[in-house]
Amino acid sequence: MKLTKKSHACIRLEKDGRTLILDPGGFSEEDAAAGADAILVTHEHPDHFSEERLRSAMDANPAAEIWTLKSVADKISTAFPGRVHTVGHGDTFTAAGFDVQVHGELHAVIHPDIPRITNVGYLVDGGRVFHPGDALTVPDHAVETLMLPVMAPWSKISEVIDYVREVEPQRAYDIHDALLTDLARPIYDNQIGALGGSDHRRLTPGESAEV
Repeated sequence: MKLTKKSHACIRLEKDGRTLILDPGGFSEEDAAAGADAILVTHEHPDHFSEERLRSAMDANPAAEIWTLKSVADKISTAFPGRVHTVGHGDTFTAAGFDVQVHGELHAVIHPDIPRITNVGYLVDGGRVFHPGDALTVPDHAVETLMLPVMAPWSKISEVIDYVREVEPQRAYDIHDALLTDLARPIYDNQIGALGGSDHRRLTPGESAEV
């Protein structure tokens, strides 16, 4: 499987000539969803969900489909009848040839005064890749490659380190990093790498790896 990092929380997975894209939001490239056979969206926040990017990808490929939670599906399903599927914790499905399991229910707490919204994570191909969205969800399944939300208004680095320790992936690649400056990256790299207990890696936007 080829994994390509896009800006912020978006990743692109390619296998057997088909493409699965996760969270092509407003912080990612305008063409982040281009070429998708299937798209997964973890939640409704605009850095993960861009209606414009989804519509562009769906229009370009009449066979493309979207899997997401109800709050996102409600915003786009009428434009693409039969092509937008609502999922929740515990669901399993196949999208563009990838086997997907859904884990999690709620977004991480930003502040007690801010109501929590729904959020789901996606475990792809039996644990080869796990994208948790905006939550520190631990799936009940071994994870080879964890997409690690490394920096967010709702997290601190100790929580990120403890999350890696709890999931125990073979490797962790940074996502949710648009707010992390180049000046701070060595601090995060060194501390997560030294304390997380797993191989911690970083891809620049557009860079790929085999997983």
